Amino acid sequence: MRRKIGLEELLEGAPAQQSPAPQQQSPAPTGPAGPPRRQSPHGEFEFELPLGYVDDEGTVHRHGAMRLATARDELMPQIDLRVKENPAYLSVVLLSHVITRLGDLTDVHAGIVERMYATDVAFLQDLYQRINSEGHTRAAVTCPHCDGAFEVDLAGGRLGES
Repeated sequence: MRRKIGLEELLEGAPAQQSPAPQQQSPAPTGPAGPPRRQSPHGEFEFELPLGYVDDEGTVHRHGAMRLATARDELMPQIDLRVKENPAYLSVVLLSHVITRLGDLTDVHAGIVERMYATDVAFLQDLYQRINSEGHTRAAVTCPHCDGAFEVDLAGGRLGES
């Protein structure tokens, strides 16, 4: 007979998450989409929010970094009581796990994501989707007029750009 294993039991047996040692990041190609995006060898992507998070002191934080999600990141929100009460809260919890830095803030928690503008949350959800399904935000394209091949950064730079 099969025994059902709960998520808590599964996660207890999983190895603890370790943060990788910081390494030098190499710049990605720049283009008309805005400032360069960098990816570390450990799957961390830099971004710039369209509006920016405003902290209690009034400081606007726009530049940040998001790492690739792990299976644990995707499972943990499922046992969060806030998500159980309101499934729409899943993206808030998930983003708080994978955003490693926002401006000079290194402890990005659900409370910070909750207070972000909806435009910025939508931007982060889209970025999360792209980097975790493809592993990067750059795409190879060909100009329809001159047949020139080049890369574009799909994360964009400023509001309205892509």
